[in-house]
Amino acid sequence: MNEKKTGQRRPAAFASTDTRVKISLPDPDLSLVDPSLPVGLDEITAQAGKPDKKTKSGFSFFKWIGIGIGGLVSLAFGLAIDSLIQDLFARQTWLGWVAVGLTVIAVTSLVGLIIKEYVGILRIAKMEHLREALTKAAADNDAKAARQNLDKLVALYSSVPETARGRQRLGEHMNEVIDGRDLIVLAERDLMRTLDRQAQQVVLASAKRVSLVTAVSPRALVDLLAVLFENLRTIRKLSTLYGGRPGTLGFIRLTKHIVTHLAITGGMAAGESFASQVLGHGLAARLSARLGEGLLNGVLTARIGIAAIAVCRPAPFIDTKGPRLSDFAGELIKTTEKAEDIKD
Repeated sequence: MNEKKTGQRRPAAFASTDTRVKISLPDPDLSLVDPSLPVGLDEITAQAGKPDKKTKSGFSFFKWIGIGIGGLVSLAFGLAIDSLIQDLFARQTWLGWVAVGLTVIAVTSLVGLIIKEYVGILRIAKMEHLREALTKAAADNDAKAARQNLDKLVALYSSVPETARGRQRLGEHMNEVIDGRDLIVLAERDLMRTLDRQAQQVVLASAKRVSLVTAVSPRALVDLLAVLFENLRTIRKLSTLYGGRPGTLGFIRLTKHIVTHLAITGGMAAGESFASQVLGHGLAARLSARLGEGLLNGVLTARIGIAAIAVCRPAPFIDTKGPRLSDFAGELIKTTEKAEDIKD
């Protein structure tokens, strides 16, 4: 088959200096979109390189209502205090100056409280950021990022005497370990182990108290208050143990994160399932319904404590999965059996 019959030219090689070689440039007016694309896809292709525009948050009436009400309340308090001070000056001058001094004390204390709450929130946010950074460094096996964030972790516990030995060991091996994940595992083993043991003791003690109180208490209101009090106290203790030391607003934020963690991991359902398994293996025959309820409350309290450890801890669990409900089961069962002896 020759060129005349096929109408096609056979392949041939040309030198770059050959005068017969001509290069045609593309027409600048032509679209770069492939015309073979189906209808509608060309617009997507043309806009693929454009940066996404950030969606603007809509107008919030609740936000401005809160600002307005807050401003009115502040003005009302200010005018009331000003009127009180003027009345006191009209009666006795020294009473007016006492009122002024008390007002200065109140305002100074309020400013100090705001600063304390703000610092507490910043401290919790710093620990959350540190945990996320260490998690990413372990996932990417980034030794540089691991060393930078581990230096921050060591600085966080520089004034904690229980971590002195762990900080020394970690400092000795910091430049010897190459992999970033291994560095974080080393910190988990040497630096965090002492604090993790103390945290487990705090959770176990709280769960045992809840189990015992709710098992022997005759009133449901006492059970509710005991569970609420113990869980809030456990969260605060764990946060302080790991270096959080939150204020009131920081504590509320921390509690919100723990509830979110429980919702994501299905913690409450896991606790009920575990308690059902424990009660189903011959223990239900030896315990009354009241004691079984106490055991269930203890298990759920332990589950909340485990979630609090995961949220308050400034470093992730890499080498281990962290504490589990099975770590507390034996002691909770013993506590429930003691409660049975008390009732008898």
